[in-house]
Amino acid sequence: MGRTPNTALARVMAEADWGNGQLARAVNRAGAEAGLTLSHSASTVTYWLRGSLPKKPVRPVVAEALSRRLGRPVSCAELGFAGPDGGGAGGAGEGGADGALIAPATGTRGLADLAGKDMDPSRRGVLTAGLYSAALTVPGFADPGTPPEPAGEETAAGRTVRIGAGEVATVRTMTQHIAIILDDLGGGHARPMAAAFLTNTVLSWLRADASAAVKRDMQAAASDFVYLTGWMAMYERAHGLGQRYFVQALELARDAQDHLTYCRTLRGMALQAANLRYGARALEYADSAAEAAPAAGPRLVAFLRGQQAHGAALVKDRRQAFNRLRETEAALARADGRNDAVGGYDQAAYHFHVAHVLYELGDLPGSIMALQRSNRVRSAHERQGRVHAHGVLAARQWERGHVEAACVTWDRFLDDYTALSTARGDEHFAVLRGHVAAQPRSRVVRSLGERARVVAEQKSAV
Repeated sequence: MGRTPNTALARVMAEADWGNGQLARAVNRAGAEAGLTLSHSASTVTYWLRGSLPKKPVRPVVAEALSRRLGRPVSCAELGFAGPDGGGAGGAGEGGADGALIAPATGTRGLADLAGKDMDPSRRGVLTAGLYSAALTVPGFADPGTPPEPAGEETAAGRTVRIGAGEVATVRTMTQHIAIILDDLGGGHARPMAAAFLTNTVLSWLRADASAAVKRDMQAAASDFVYLTGWMAMYERAHGLGQRYFVQALELARDAQDHLTYCRTLRGMALQAANLRYGARALEYADSAAEAAPAAGPRLVAFLRGQQAHGAALVKDRRQAFNRLRETEAALARADGRNDAVGGYDQAAYHFHVAHVLYELGDLPGSIMALQRSNRVRSAHERQGRVHAHGVLAARQWERGHVEAACVTWDRFLDDYTALSTARGDEHFAVLRGHVAAQPRSRVVRSLGERARVVAEQKSAV
């Protein structure tokens, strides 16, 4: 008996206006984000259309690729992959036993599951390979809050746990300290510490007894901490994990009625979408963050407008991008001298946004000059930010054909990179080594290559 053609998959592909080869390439790209090395071709998709099922780990990747194309959630069931051998419904989240992606749990149970796995080195690899969902629906600020959960083990054991302002202050202090460690040592060291603090301390305090005011304050403080943890996951290229932390931060901020952290988290999600080249989604998140902002101070306005400018540039809306940059500059000029360690915004960040806007709109020389201005005003304490900025600048100088200038910038990059544990730094380092391999006859490039070889040996020995 022959297989039954998969008309469901054909129908969604027609809606997406994709041929077999286009879907295959999109699945390969999405699979790479989840740690899968795929080499599907148009003939592979032909087999699927004839009724063969993709392998279980691939099915949610097909659903996600089509979700991104259509801008709406697409499930495995909608693609005809459900049934005795087909797997589950699909969606954004972590892989289930049947190979489908399942929606992450919400509330403190969801956060406990997420942080507990992130803290465990034996489970972290699977967790960080989760797919980023470009069609995710985020919880709105006015949506109903998370319902209270049953009492935890402390209450069940007959112990009364009550928290006050001191515990809230502890979470806020730890947020500041983790942010400093992130800048000094990199997310590879800082994020496991954050996950451990979430698991061992913050979660029990979120479940503890407290006055209504203290409970809201704890939810707000926890939201800020979870946002930082998601930011670190994003920086470590664990985009699916980062997105799940961001959603948890949004829920906590909503429950606490904390507009500031809610808007800041949406802006982080806009940056993540921009990094992954989802321009329309990046602009949507940035606009949503700006719309949800309360009567914001000038620094927060600058923070949000700068991301809107980047999003507008990604969709090639030149007029909006430059209007937003002017609004960013004007707001930043009115800001006071204080700048938060988490979610702050300053002149270095502004010029970095300018550089992104100019680059997306085709002005490579202007982008390079903006990056140089950003580096000149960057705080000496921002080692992780400096590594990223130097990596971006060196790549653009090389693209411009300024090889010697790029090598000077790469040397500065290496000054900081050697002391950091950072996946984003590793990504830049791979670009550096590619540059070295492309210009073997240049004396300055050979010198850079020799230093890079020594750094690589040091990194591999750690």
